Amino acid sequence: MNVETVRMSSKGQVVIPQDIREEVHVDEGTIFAVVGTKDTIILKRITTPSKEELIKDLGFFAKKAKMKLQGRGVTEKDLQAK
Repeated sequence: MNVETVRMSSKGQVVIPQDIREEVHVDEGTIFAVVGTKDTIILKRITTPSKEELIKDLGFFAKKAKMKLQGRGVTEKDLQAK
């Protein structure tokens, strides 16, 4: 783990040193959640899921919802627009 000091600009900007960026695999455009409390600020990298991961997750939720509706006796015909 690297520890370095940085200075905040008048616009509230800080530079993450290059060796730390490389260590945690971040580059331009990386999105962070920022959490602050008392004298501590934490940056947490936020990763966005790939298209494949989203499709997989949506399929999982659709299957779960279908099972739940079937358990309540709801059919696809019941869900069609009237």
